[in-house]
Amino acid sequence: MYQNAIEQDYKQHAQLVGVCDKNEGRMQLARRRSQEHGATPPPAYAPADFEKMLADTRPDHVIVTTMCATHSEYIVRAMNAGFDVISEKPMTTHADKCQQIFDAIDKTGRKLRVTFNYRYSPPRTQVKDVLMSGAIGDVLSVDFHWMLNTFHGADYFRRWHRQKKNSGGLMVHKATHHFDLVNWWLGASPVQVFATGKREYYTPTMAKRYGLTDAHERCHTCPEKDKCGFYLDLAANKSLKELYLDNEQYDGYFRDQCVWRGDHTIEDTMNVLVKYDNNITLAYSLNAFNSWEGYTIAFNGTKGRLEHVTVESIYLNGTGDTQGGFKPKGVTTTIIPIRGAAQPIEVWQGAGGHGGGDNVMLDDIFLPNPKPDKYLRAADQRAGAMSCLIGIAANKCFETGEPVKIHELVNALKDPDYAPMPPRTGPVPMPRKST
Repeated sequence: MYQNAIEQDYKQHAQLVGVCDKNEGRMQLARRRSQEHGATPPPAYAPADFEKMLADTRPDHVIVTTMCATHSEYIVRAMNAGFDVISEKPMTTHADKCQQIFDAIDKTGRKLRVTFNYRYSPPRTQVKDVLMSGAIGDVLSVDFHWMLNTFHGADYFRRWHRQKKNSGGLMVHKATHHFDLVNWWLGASPVQVFATGKREYYTPTMAKRYGLTDAHERCHTCPEKDKCGFYLDLAANKSLKELYLDNEQYDGYFRDQCVWRGDHTIEDTMNVLVKYDNNITLAYSLNAFNSWEGYTIAFNGTKGRLEHVTVESIYLNGTGDTQGGFKPKGVTTTIIPIRGAAQPIEVWQGAGGHGGGDNVMLDDIFLPNPKPDKYLRAADQRAGAMSCLIGIAANKCFETGEPVKIHELVNALKDPDYAPMPPRTGPVPMPRKST
């Protein structure tokens, strides 16, 4: 996404001056893509030569898009070398790594931006706008349920994400998106988390219930590929073949590991309760084996309820294939007063990835002199921490069965800058009597 943006849409404002990756084949693929874009192929560096790359190229920003567990390493290394950083979410996967980032910022004075593209999606920005307007009064509680289907959800159990040491599990890698949305929507910071999680679907037992004899190493060599509805053919897809199958020789990474294997360390079913500093409570769930993908969220306020539902047309990562059976209905947003009829809202529209958020976010990153943003969608290390620490706390709950206080995880944690919400102390009109 970033290479295409820099070398095509924003080529008047940006240049890719170097790439660093542990897979030599993928670095050369990036260089070939630069040629196809009519851009100068950037020099390629191994991870051990990261600092050399920075010294040679002197970039304005380092963009970190590695495995989640290594985000913190490259953020800190770049800052110690004197450079600002843009990082993919989640900012990191463990509380001690979060502390290392805060310490590096304090030491170097460098800046970090964490890219939360869901904030920029027009329908989700509209939800923020409605809440800022005070249309439902003071928000008291939130019910949020996210469904991953068996195209998208299963894919986390094929890739490096399947090991919690790499991704932090879905509570960190995936739910960071969702926790950040709630934090930003509410303009509030989490203070306590309680959670439960399990893996019950993507298991060898479930494979046998589906009629398979066993879980195997990977799809490419699976003796039961013709029987398995989760078979992924890397060779049949140009993008996946170029990125992964053709480059296995360099690092031995299989993009199509069996979803049924017993060596996964991440959960597929998770429930979380979060208490916020303004006493709002969040009830959240994430399930990774649904027949449709999307989410439902409801904000319960002193003047009514805001319901926001999205049914997504989900592709398998790296392909154009979508899961059928439940036709996408798009986005609906509705205000339901405590008294009176529901009020459907005409939804703000956007095009492109992440509900139209990618393009808006890339404009904000790469265009000079971005417009003032009353929604404060750009996020720094404070917002990055508040979102990933909810997931980190949830993982801790899975192990201990005890609630976790967020501010005990990282020293001197400060509240992010969020767009102001209506004051919670003003008068609230009495609902009309029922008729």
